[in-house]
Amino acid sequence: MLLLGMDLGTSSVKVSVTDAATGKVLVSAQYPEEEMAVTAKQPGWAEQSPEQWWYNVQQVISKVHAQNKYNPADIKAIGISYQMHGLVVVDKNQTVLRDSIIWCDSRAVEIGNKAFDAIGHEKSLSHLLNSPGNFTASKLAWVKQNEPELYSRIDKIMLPGDFIAMKLTGEISTSISSLSEGIFWDFKNETLSADVLNHYGIDASLIPAVKDVFSNHGVIKAEIAASLQLSDKVIVAYKAGDQPNNALSLNVLEPGEVAATAGTSGVIYGVTDSLAYDVKSRVNTFAHVNYTAQQKRLGVLLCINGTGILNRWIKNIAGNAYSYNQMNELAATVAPGSNGVTMLPFGNGSERLLENKFLKGHINNLDFNVHTPAHLFRAAQEGIAFAFRYGLDMMKENGMQPSVIRAGRANMFLSDVFATSFVNATGVPVELYNCDGSVGAAIGAGMGAGIYANAKEAFKNFKVLKTIEPADAGLYNELYSNWKQSLEKMLSEK
Repeated sequence: MLLLGMDLGTSSVKVSVTDAATGKVLVSAQYPEEEMAVTAKQPGWAEQSPEQWWYNVQQVISKVHAQNKYNPADIKAIGISYQMHGLVVVDKNQTVLRDSIIWCDSRAVEIGNKAFDAIGHEKSLSHLLNSPGNFTASKLAWVKQNEPELYSRIDKIMLPGDFIAMKLTGEISTSISSLSEGIFWDFKNETLSADVLNHYGIDASLIPAVKDVFSNHGVIKAEIAASLQLSDKVIVAYKAGDQPNNALSLNVLEPGEVAATAGTSGVIYGVTDSLAYDVKSRVNTFAHVNYTAQQKRLGVLLCINGTGILNRWIKNIAGNAYSYNQMNELAATVAPGSNGVTMLPFGNGSERLLENKFLKGHINNLDFNVHTPAHLFRAAQEGIAFAFRYGLDMMKENGMQPSVIRAGRANMFLSDVFATSFVNATGVPVELYNCDGSVGAAIGAGMGAGIYANAKEAFKNFKVLKTIEPADAGLYNELYSNWKQSLEKMLSEK
């Protein structure tokens, strides 16, 4: 019995097919090989085409089939992980009405700020656990204000994973976890937020049917099954945002457990059983994949927009003369501190941990006679690690005290320089595992389809690859202090 998991990221779609009995990954692939484009019609905007996502999903499923490592007819369930906070809108014919306003788009910041004031800060935080901020509800309000004719044709709104499930099954559904990441959920009343809907003038009929994360979200349509060489009995059994799903993939499900990821964006995600919130909404709290009204499991999320995207930008600036592996190797030839070069990785839209300021990226202390590409490669990775430390300190203020952080050996955690900088900057050991978002989505599909009776059974083959312990605490504290001074200087000038 096989499971198919897909991870709809900003850069590409990755698919893995796993053996449900052993947990073994039979094959993985991504499409496209080069990063997907992000359209920025104005500074701070970011959009992608949902139909392009769907095309990419079909291409990557064909790509994994083509490796002939399994029989596609043996796939029983599909799980979907997706980039969080995006907005997809369709009409009654399930036709997409506009490109998706994705997670790093900043256009709705002021709309969210006004809603925060109008609803009331204390009420917003205690009921929504967040400011309305720049999340999906505020993005929909932007469409309502600026594209009223288009808004009038909307039948349903969705997050990116809901859209892919719709294309597969023809059914549209959502979950409490998804609604909470869009800032549509009232945690105190366990219902859609009347405050948000009323303030923005959004009709509740635009919200899809609410189902559990682990449940039957629809059976694949016969014509889609035929085109993808799948059984017409395959169900979509799991949908979750990429960060809750990343936590699931690392078996981070219970209070006190913490996960990290460093892809296009960077995240630390800790589970709690209390309705916790940050008074400045710099870190955010959403319903975790296993949240229920009876057993509350919430994810406290720190997000840094400019993580892997900074690494990619540095790669491009160097003329694409180096692969990521070569960049990592060169970075390792430079001593910690990058000979004085520091980077602030905040050039990818407004940053929640900076109270929605768009600080932009900065490179400091360049010496044209001394510094080489290797120094820039290391400085980028150290700057990202220090941004994680800056955010983790905020999480600690809100009661999150991790003794260990779990991460997949993927994306920037493939770099020893980044991994050791992260551990030394935060002072918290990291356990690395051989997993990623697509594998997590496959595990979620197995749980949602009832193939696994519980999480313990789903993770019975889960093993740590490597543990990295902190070292050089004094050196990295000094480097972090210098980096933080640069950041605070920039913030004071904004």
